Amino acid sequence: MAGTWGRFNIVALILGFAFLYLPIILLVIYSFNESRLVTVWAGFSTRWYVSLFSNRGLMDAAWVTARVAFISATVATVLGTMAAVALTRYTRFRGRLLFSGMVFAPLVMPEVITGLSLLLLFVAIGFERGFMTVTLAHITFSMCFVAVVVQSRLLSFDRSLEEAAMDLGATPVKAFFQVTLPVIFPAVISGWMLAFTLSLDDLVIASFTSGPGATTLPMRIYSQVRLGVTPEINAISTILVGIVTIGVIVASLVNKRRRVRQWRDEQTAAQI
Repeated sequence: MAGTWGRFNIVALILGFAFLYLPIILLVIYSFNESRLVTVWAGFSTRWYVSLFSNRGLMDAAWVTARVAFISATVATVLGTMAAVALTRYTRFRGRLLFSGMVFAPLVMPEVITGLSLLLLFVAIGFERGFMTVTLAHITFSMCFVAVVVQSRLLSFDRSLEEAAMDLGATPVKAFFQVTLPVIFPAVISGWMLAFTLSLDDLVIASFTSGPGATTLPMRIYSQVRLGVTPEINAISTILVGIVTIGVIVASLVNKRRRVRQWRDEQTAAQI
């Protein structure tokens, strides 16, 4: 019986990974296809990567996407961290329930509703749609994800460390930046990376809030795919997959090295 369940789990695991990653593998393989037809293999070639970098429309969209993602992730990380600190440290204040509901509402709200509401807001106040409106929209929906990640870390943070620092003369602000922030910094970086990835991936909200000169890469890819998939789309998708993979590997290595260093420090302190 145990062996049967073991084989079933292995088969289910293989099928699950195949369902998730086989399409990505095929996309990467066909990005090196010589033929313009993406479903017909005609030999290995890198011509579509060369053609990609000469495609001004895709390159401009990629540059806009990178700027929006970086700015929105940075601002969302600052605001999300501040919101997490307020919700964790100040458990009783007037309007806390409303504040927490407003912070976490984008987590459960459909992107269509978020995009439409932001569009109506920008139209109502006469804010011309473009790069800034897309950035503000991405800050709005990604801030809550940062708040969730940082708040989960703050809940397990030992506040006696801050209290010890303030007993030694540090102000609350100085204690936060010199004691608390270094401890929760991995969570802050994780929140930033999550916000950055969500911004890169967003299509729906950007479609509602973008304007002339602010076409993001997902919007450009979607508009071209509707007319037919081209090898250039496979090439730029492969590049994005490679960037995300490298980012995950680097983050994992840094986190592992930090844990090893922390374990060595604990062993050294125990020996002393």
